[in-house]
Amino acid sequence: MSADSLYSMKTTTLDGKPADLGQYGGKVTLVVNVASQCGFTPQYAGLQKLYDEYKDKGFAILGFPSNDFGSQEPGSPEEIATFCKKNYGVTFPMFSKLVTKAGQDQSPIYTYLGQTGSLPSWNFAKYLVGKDGKVIQFFNSKVTPEAKELRDAIDAALAK
Repeated sequence: MSADSLYSMKTTTLDGKPADLGQYGGKVTLVVNVASQCGFTPQYAGLQKLYDEYKDKGFAILGFPSNDFGSQEPGSPEEIATFCKKNYGVTFPMFSKLVTKAGQDQSPIYTYLGQTGSLPSWNFAKYLVGKDGKVIQFFNSKVTPEAKELRDAIDAALAK
């Protein structure tokens, strides 16, 4: 099954409830594969700040924990939620752990995102997705939430 939009997909929230990504249709979203024990984990603080700054302008951040790289997200959903809340005050939507790497276990979400030709090579890779659910741009892990290139891309997508 091939999706034509991120917003046509369904997944599960971090607390195990069904989630329809259609609820983000019409918004610009930043999809991030996150991990609690990574050198990039402090990006959670910047992501939360970005979310706080833009959430009322039609923007959302969707966090997808992944244990694909260096086994840096070994925790249970409860442990992940507690870690994110306690250490970074995360309030943006977080979803159940999934596989980002290509292969038979890859999440359909990352199969769709990977159609861009880019898949995460480490934790905290980012996909900027437009209001139509199509990927606008991929940013590797080293591009921080504070980066001008990311913020400019978000502003441009919101202006459309």
